[in-house]
Amino acid sequence: MEKNIIVEIKNIEMIYHTLNGEIKALENIDFKVFEGEILGIVGPSGCGKSTLLSIIAGLITPTTGKVLVNEKRVTKPSEDIGYMFQKDHLFEWRTILQNVLLGLEVRGKIDEDSYKEAEKLLNSYGLGEFKDMYPRQLSGGMRQRAALIRTLMLKPNLLLLDEPFSALDYQTRLAIADEIGIILKEEKKTALLVTHDIAEAISLSDRILILTNRPATIKDIIKIDLTCPQGIRTPLKSREAPEFRHYFNKIWKELDVHV
Repeated sequence: MEKNIIVEIKNIEMIYHTLNGEIKALENIDFKVFEGEILGIVGPSGCGKSTLLSIIAGLITPTTGKVLVNEKRVTKPSEDIGYMFQKDHLFEWRTILQNVLLGLEVRGKIDEDSYKEAEKLLNSYGLGEFKDMYPRQLSGGMRQRAALIRTLMLKPNLLLLDEPFSALDYQTRLAIADEIGIILKEEKKTALLVTHDIAEAISLSDRILILTNRPATIKDIIKIDLTCPQGIRTPLKSREAPEFRHYFNKIWKELDVHV
């Protein structure tokens, strides 16, 4: 049985007007994202990956084409869509619990149940004992986890992740990507993940969309099917799957990466 379609991207084109003329960033972008799916987006540096996420988020308007989320056209930022950036954007003067509740506070939707839900999520994902601490007292990985929980508190139907682990050192990046990948699956979230790290994309994604150089078009969409120990797939276990190297080499070649 086919899953529900959460996102439909229909013939998106993006042209920027500069003093030197027009620059076409995106061309003929057309794809769907299904419920509970993590779709990775990779492509050459500067090809327009973040521009595409900003269009889906309703932060910028495409030159042509349209974005549908839950069959509704996106024309501005929406409560249905959560955005997680490279930086955690936690407020240093607020405790972790206060940061997690910030989005609901801005929307005037805080009540007793909100506090219970926030504490439940913090406990579930290893931050319960840190709820009264301040961001500066946490590691980079813990801060990113708190940022994700803040986004989850808003109960978005769609999560947009723009290089969310790139500010972390490699070891922390592996660990937090594993943790957040598991959280997304446990919470049954639909997500788009922009990353320049091929291994990260394979380990986290159900499918990977490959963009060309600018103007970016879709070169390929690859379904990731990995054989993991005990049949349980997590990002770290994915890297041990026998098919992992095959996917890495295939995407590397499709990106036409030159060292």
